[in-house]
Amino acid sequence: MTGLFGSGPSREVIRILEGVGFEAVFVGGAVRDHVLQREATDIDIATSAEPLEVKELFPITVDLGTEHGTVLVLKDGEPIEVTTFRTEGTYSDHRRPDSVQFVKSLKEDLIRRDFTMNALAMTRDGKLIDLFDGVEDMNRQLIRAVGNASDRFKEDALRMIRAIRFTSVLGYDIEDATCKAITDNAQQIRLVSVERLKAEMDKLFSGVHPEKAIRYLHESGLATHLPLFPDDKEKLGRLAPFSTSSEGWACMMIAGDFPASSMANSYKLSNAEKSFLTSIHDAFENRLKHSFSADDYYKYDLDVLVTTEKIFRSLCLSEQTLTAEQIKKNKLALPIHSKSDLHVSGSDLIKWMNIKGGKWIGEWIGKIEHAVLHGQCENDPRKIKEWFLHEFNREK
Repeated sequence: MTGLFGSGPSREVIRILEGVGFEAVFVGGAVRDHVLQREATDIDIATSAEPLEVKELFPITVDLGTEHGTVLVLKDGEPIEVTTFRTEGTYSDHRRPDSVQFVKSLKEDLIRRDFTMNALAMTRDGKLIDLFDGVEDMNRQLIRAVGNASDRFKEDALRMIRAIRFTSVLGYDIEDATCKAITDNAQQIRLVSVERLKAEMDKLFSGVHPEKAIRYLHESGLATHLPLFPDDKEKLGRLAPFSTSSEGWACMMIAGDFPASSMANSYKLSNAEKSFLTSIHDAFENRLKHSFSADDYYKYDLDVLVTTEKIFRSLCLSEQTLTAEQIKKNKLALPIHSKSDLHVSGSDLIKWMNIKGGKWIGEWIGKIEHAVLHGQCENDPRKIKEWFLHEFNREK
């Protein structure tokens, strides 16, 4: 992604808008990230031009909600959101404004934004526009709502989780009045869709200070209004940080002693995430009883084993644990890693016994798999044949 001061498509979009007399600036997270010297991943532009005027200036556009002022401009293959300066009406669904009014003032547009660090704007030539002391708040590492915090959260209750998510991603604290407003409006989070909550929690789990965010969730009271969240105020925090968002969900499941299916259904996790949680739950139950066996190493993926051992180490405070490197070494040392690694097939069994195929083939392939895995037989066709014929005849 080309930087804000580069000669990329987003800067060209602003130049074209300004060329016909409209005001246009970079806004939002891209400007915040630029100030923080972080790479900006989403470039948004706000302009005094209305949607139809924007569409007339650019040959390739996509409507993202022109009634709310947003047009996606495709410039040199890069998608850039261009939104008209606007003020907003009431939020009866606590998510989207019931109506918007296009305005010509950048200040009126910025005042509706969530936090001061996200209410920054920047001109094409790099001049920073900071009407609400966002840079000062960033220097103090504070998350502060623009204007009245309670009003901002009543407009969109997700902003409460977003504030806490930033404590994980940036390591900032939440300004006192903003924090109090979260506590006062915590029950409003129930009005937010699970899909939006899940997206924020993914980012929270992926941050560098998730334990800080988890503490804020409990202290603000938001935790009690989330679909599923551990009651224990310390347990989940002890498991942080998380290598992936999936690991965060798994740790949340174990910390709260929730079934994998309940966690997956409550937050509408993907099938892959649900499968990961199910494996973690099963592997953790096994780990509570004994160290990982050959069967465990064979059955579970490496990331499941590593995460399970991490959870066991943190919650059970056991010194008898393995590092991720040791787990990887043990798994790689297995004689086979899947049934497809076996050097025999069902057709070999039929040939050796000259018996019609049937259920017995699957049963004996499974026995061979177990024997090879546990070192009772080498993974060699001749050794397997010898072992198989002996065991088959012994069971007759």
